[in-house]
Amino acid sequence: MEMNFVLAGPPLISLLAGVSILLWPRLLSYIVAFYLILFGLVGLLPLML
Repeated sequence: MEMNFVLAGPPLISLLAGVSILLWPRLLSYIVAFYLILFGLVGLLPLML
């Protein structure tokens, strides 16, 4: 069950971000910043452990 969520996570986040940008174009910079920070931390997490 958990493995399916991990595989569906990034596409689901991308879909929600795309819809949000269409509805509220001012959110683009915040969504991009959040995406970059989140995936930067996820990429660095194995190095920190």
